[in-house]
Amino acid sequence: MTLVDGAGPRSGAPDRPLRRNREFLLLWSGAGMSFLATRVTSVAYPLIVLWHTGSPLAMSLVSTAALLPLLLVQLPAGALVDRWDRRRLMLVCEAGRIAAVGSVAAALAVGRVAVPHLAAVAFTESALAVFYRLAERGAVRNLVHPAHLPTALAQNEARGRAAGLLGQPGGVLLYSAARWLPFGFAAFGYLASFLGLLLIRKDFQQERSGLAKGPRLAGEVAEGMRWLWRQRFLRAALAYVAGTNILFQMLALALILRIKEAGLPSATLAIVVGVGGIGGLCGALAGSRVERQMRRRTLLIGGAVAWALLIGAMGFTARPLLLGVLYAGTGFVGAVFNVSAAVYQVRTTPDALQGRVAATAGLIGSGTNALGSSAGGLLLAAWGAQPTVRAIAVAMAVLALFAVLAPDLKGELPDDLTDNG
Repeated sequence: MTLVDGAGPRSGAPDRPLRRNREFLLLWSGAGMSFLATRVTSVAYPLIVLWHTGSPLAMSLVSTAALLPLLLVQLPAGALVDRWDRRRLMLVCEAGRIAAVGSVAAALAVGRVAVPHLAAVAFTESALAVFYRLAERGAVRNLVHPAHLPTALAQNEARGRAAGLLGQPGGVLLYSAARWLPFGFAAFGYLASFLGLLLIRKDFQQERSGLAKGPRLAGEVAEGMRWLWRQRFLRAALAYVAGTNILFQMLALALILRIKEAGLPSATLAIVVGVGGIGGLCGALAGSRVERQMRRRTLLIGGAVAWALLIGAMGFTARPLLLGVLYAGTGFVGAVFNVSAAVYQVRTTPDALQGRVAATAGLIGSGTNALGSSAGGLLLAAWGAQPTVRAIAVAMAVLALFAVLAPDLKGELPDDLTDNG
């Protein structure tokens, strides 16, 4: 496959700057509200469960329910996203999430907290988010000129990091003000995204035969998996990312318990994730530049070493500001990783396979997140927060060694095929 095969339908110089692309701006801003809503609820779920039940295992149950769609839904979602109209699918996702989080807001407003209800809504919201994210990723390259693709994807990463920067501490503060507010805000965010999608006039996919037709779902899934399996660098890198994502799910729960064990109020968590989010945003803004200047294998190895050192330092402090600064360092590295991976995957994958390849990559890279959440709950219950954080740092160092030794990580495409211009 050549770069042209995966670069989109247009060629030549762009006729307008990206900042004047109405369709992309509508999609970008609407998805930003959607991601902000998701970030707000993601931190609200474990907070509600932990502070109402006092059980790390109950907290991990709800967190695991929110992560299970990454394992169970991704592959069929990828095939269906490639088969169905992406814009209509995204509208359905937003309508479903409005109803789901609205039910939690209503229940909390009348003082009802039920772990099974929270787990069911967390699963539903996350499953719809999988469909939405896959459709949005495939839509971007059909709304922007190929020359603008790296910048657009870097802006998408910055948008996600900004959503985390605002959403996670915002979710904590909204929760502190009223238990139902995080979910009421999320319903508003999904509604704003829904309205933005209605205003976009361009198609979200290239014209192709068989759209929304054909019963061969398993065969379509297998086609995407076969294509990805033939990409040696991608499959090795995704195995590495899967390991790091498990560890970061454990770290996220450990930070919450670390704050609670220190006897600090729940609002303190807003400081940690707020400062940490600044690092992720800076990494996203620098991502396209770093992606052009460094080989991806170098990023993987150096990033894992940096993560091990930063997480190890977290195991020796409970000071909120210092934890936030260390968390910011991990976020910076992760954001650069995400930009580099997005550019590589979107540019090299044909449009008709975007959903399936992204879903397969998501399954390998993030589908094991539920394992991290479950293991994190068990370790936290047995060891407490500080020893768990230190164990995570040791495991991250082992992954850095894997990146050094893995032969397939030396097989990325030459720089001239992945240059972002």
